[in-house]
Amino acid sequence: MRIHYLQHVPFEGLGSLERWALSNGHTLSATRLYDDEPLARLQEIDALVILGGPMNVYEEERHPWLVKEKAFIKQALESDTLILGICLGAQLIADVLGAKVYRNQHQEIGWFPLELTDQARESQVFGSLPSKFTALHWHGDTFDVPAGATHIATSEGCRNQAFVFDSERVVGLQFHLEWKRENLAATLRECADELTEGRYVQNPDEMLCREGDFEENNRMMDQIVQKFAAAGRLHGAHGSAPSVPKFKPRRAI
Repeated sequence: MRIHYLQHVPFEGLGSLERWALSNGHTLSATRLYDDEPLARLQEIDALVILGGPMNVYEEERHPWLVKEKAFIKQALESDTLILGICLGAQLIADVLGAKVYRNQHQEIGWFPLELTDQARESQVFGSLPSKFTALHWHGDTFDVPAGATHIATSEGCRNQAFVFDSERVVGLQFHLEWKRENLAATLRECADELTEGRYVQNPDEMLCREGDFEENNRMMDQIVQKFAAAGRLHGAHGSAPSVPKFKPRRAI
């Protein structure tokens, strides 16, 4: 499978997804949007991974490449491409699908429990995961679940944590199962100013000492993408492209 990923900042890469992809014989390519690299040709990729980043989906004036990125995501949604969005990536998918993206009541940074919804139990991708588990979070924004999507996960600090769309060909995750300890350490160095006092904000030492949780999260990420890829193959054989709202670039607010 040909996997292409969109990277928004130098310090936030694929994490454990790189090991999973290469060990399973998949190829990887990237567009580093912060370097204004060209986007891929959709006919030359099978799966699109949209990574996270500290910017917001509505900051087109500050980050002009967001406009072309959203247009590219729209094209991918209208095709049979598998799409996985993580954190900012999930927010971008929700935005392109017409859902609202906005500041969450709480900033959520650290290790906090997640609970799968009842609908997740019927999911091919998520159905075999534990009904409750602890995941690593780093976000201040959230999204409404897009129309036609299935709400998959929730937490005490943020109601909408994951969704699937179009027969699970599209997956959005607000949390970071793919991060390894070095990914978190890099983000702590680059985004330390975001560690404001809050109910759902942990200190760096508390976050970095959870080696077993990193390993468990990475195993769950492997499980999700393995089943996601299988679900996508079935969709490609029998599914049809969804109806996507007309793309309209937003002004920054």
